[in-house]
Amino acid sequence: MQTGNLVKTTVLMAVLTGIFVLIGSALGGTGGMLIAFGFAVLMNMGMWWFSDSIALRFSGAREVSREEAPDLHGLVETLAARATLPKPRVYLIESPAPNAFATGRSPEKGAVAVTTGIMDVLNREELAGVIAHELAHIKNRDTLVASVAATMAGAIGMIADMALWATMFGGLGGDDEDDGAAGLVGGLFTIILAPIIALLIQLAISRSREFGADEGGARILGDPEPLARALEKLEGWMHGRGAVAHVNPGTAHLYIVNPLAGGALIGLFRTHPATVDRVARLRALTPAVSWRRERAAL
Repeated sequence: MQTGNLVKTTVLMAVLTGIFVLIGSALGGTGGMLIAFGFAVLMNMGMWWFSDSIALRFSGAREVSREEAPDLHGLVETLAARATLPKPRVYLIESPAPNAFATGRSPEKGAVAVTTGIMDVLNREELAGVIAHELAHIKNRDTLVASVAATMAGAIGMIADMALWATMFGGLGGDDEDDGAAGLVGGLFTIILAPIIALLIQLAISRSREFGADEGGARILGDPEPLARALEKLEGWMHGRGAVAHVNPGTAHLYIVNPLAGGALIGLFRTHPATVDRVARLRALTPAVSWRRERAAL
């Protein structure tokens, strides 16, 4: 699992470098390509070391102390011990939308973020199922590749904004008419292509990791049913209230339930498996005696 995610991370970084170089060339010729390559190298270094912090910042999460959220800290600590993980840092997102995600380039750097809304919608047992799911992501080391993908999506969005401004002011090519036209075409191409690339990057993060984290979370908790009920409640909230507009699209794939999901067209480009399929798989699991014993200790 660790080796596979390391390979995925390396591939994503190589893809980012290639995208930046191509777009730099389209916008500014050889000079733009060299600038883009240098920027891509810096981005790759930043993603490796700071992608978790960037993802948390994109999401508006703030770290909370044990004094501020004693019950949440206690739940995370108990479940982390059961999962044989170091206790991750605990973050809170001020949002009525019930959701959660985990990040961190390694279990030692893990962090769990939950929204204020999820604690209103779920009971303690269901919230424990969600936290156990996120701890399974940390244990499986899914969080590094997911955080890198979130940072990449944000970076590509930034490129699209830069291309928009460059196009408005005549491109980044040379002074002559041909270079100016090339810059204009490159800018328009980037504006159209960038959101598609960002979406494809998120889709490249295998949906199967959610199934794995669901099962891993059920085993950590000792029972698949609380997580199944939690997923149904979260999906029901999303369908009843609609997508959350202020969520950064680049981080949508991090959450346990995609906060931007909805509609038939979007369903074709899901970054998560269908919730009904996840719930069915969870309920198909039969908790062993050891699972029940672990759950009773919670």
